[in-house]
Amino acid sequence: MYSMNKNVGSADKRLRIVAGAVAGTVSLATLAGFASLPGIVALVLGVVAIAALGTAVTGICGLYSLLGVDTCSARSGGSR
Repeated sequence: MYSMNKNVGSADKRLRIVAGAVAGTVSLATLAGFASLPGIVALVLGVVAIAALGTAVTGICGLYSLLGVDTCSARSGGSR
């Protein structure tokens, strides 16, 4: 079975957590009627929030794997 290597570094994880929390909050605020954005925006922001938080937790980004990006390389001093 194929195993993906971690490719999301610690600074990248922090950014994803913040972005995911903001997107999730705006999505929920829109669904609750506190923000006046179209419903499709709430859906998209919800998906973005789940993806950002999920990749932060796992440390694996599928898009990074496809593009050959690794923000947690040993050269940058990050830990896997």
